[in-house]
Amino acid sequence: METLQTGVGPVRGTYLPSTTENVLWGRLPCETDEPVLRVEPGTEVTLDTISHEGILEDQGRDPRAFFTTHGPDGVEVLDDAVALAASDYPRTFGVDGPHVVSRPVAVTGARPGDLLAVTVVETLPRVPYGVISNRHGRGALPGEYPLEGDVFSAFSHLTEDGTHATLPLVPGGEPVVRYPLAPFPGVLGVAVTGDQRPHSVPPGPHGGNIDIKLLTAGATLYLPVQVADAMFYAGDPHFAQGDGEVSLTALEASLRLTVHLDVVPAAEAVERFGEVVAPIAETTDLLIPTGMDEDLDLAVQACVRQAIAVLGARYGMDPRLAYAYLSAATDFEISQVVDVVKGCHASIRKADFAGVTR
Repeated sequence: METLQTGVGPVRGTYLPSTTENVLWGRLPCETDEPVLRVEPGTEVTLDTISHEGILEDQGRDPRAFFTTHGPDGVEVLDDAVALAASDYPRTFGVDGPHVVSRPVAVTGARPGDLLAVTVVETLPRVPYGVISNRHGRGALPGEYPLEGDVFSAFSHLTEDGTHATLPLVPGGEPVVRYPLAPFPGVLGVAVTGDQRPHSVPPGPHGGNIDIKLLTAGATLYLPVQVADAMFYAGDPHFAQGDGEVSLTALEASLRLTVHLDVVPAAEAVERFGEVVAPIAETTDLLIPTGMDEDLDLAVQACVRQAIAVLGARYGMDPRLAYAYLSAATDFEISQVVDVVKGCHASIRKADFAGVTR
C-alpha cells in the first residue's frame, strides 16, 4: 500500500495536515486555544493523524530508529512523526499523556447545550504496520505485565490486501496470527472550558480518549458542546481494538481521517436523546449511549441511565419498561479499562423499534 505522507494520496474536503504546529501532544484543547481551522456546519474535514507509538521517550523518541529495529526491511516512516519526535515540543514524559491530537477546529455557531455531530466518513491507513504496547505496570494486569523491563511493544504487519493484521506466536517468529482491521479514531472531542488543557488519557463529557471501537466509517458521535464553536479535535488512531483494550494500547497506527462536522441544536438534542451528559454514538444499526467513571460499576450505572433516557426521548418508552428491555436485549460492553476513567457503552438495536412511529 502507498504510504500517505503529508499531502500524498487522496484527500476529501478541507485538509488539516499533522505538522508539528497543527498538533498537541499529551494534552487536549481548552477554551483559550486558538483554532487552526474554522469551518461551517456541514463541512467535511480530512485530518492526518499520528500514532504515538514509535515516537515516545520509552521507545527512543526516534521513529526511524525504532521502526528500523522492529519493522521489516525498508519500512517507510512518516515524515510528520519524525518531525514531531525531533522537535522541541514542550511535553513532559510521565506527566503529560502520550496521545497526539489535532489543534482545534472551530465549527461556527456551535454553542454550549448543542451537540457536535461527528460522522466518521473515511479511515485510510497511512502506513502498512502498527504497534501494540504494554508498559510501566499499566493495563488490566498491572504488576504482572510487562514480564520484563518497562515496555513491551509488539509490531504488527498488515496483510498485502490490507484487510488484516498479523502477529507471531513467539517474539521473533513468523507472523501467523491474523486478525481483522477495523480502523477508528480513539480520540474525538470538543474543548473544555477554562484555560487549562486536560490530560489526554482520561475521557469525559467532552469526549476525548473514549476508545469505542464501533466508531468506524459510517458511525456518528454526538458530543456535548462545552464552549463556543465546539473546538473539535481528533487523534489516537487505531487499526483495530478489542473491547477493554486490556494490555493498555490497541493496534496503534496512523490514519488519514475524514469526518463530517455538524451541529444539533440544544432543543433538538433533548428531543432526540434526552438530557445528554456523556457522548452518544449512532451507527446504521445501533444507538450507543456511554457511561464513564473511574469506578467501572459507576460507569455501567451511568451508561444504563443514559440508555433509559435515550429510549424515552427517541421512542417514548416508559423508563421501567426501558430498564426491562435493556436487561433482556442490550449488551453493555466495556469500552476500555486502561485510561484512568473507565468506559462502558451499550449497543441498542434500532431494528427492535422498527414499528415505533414516534
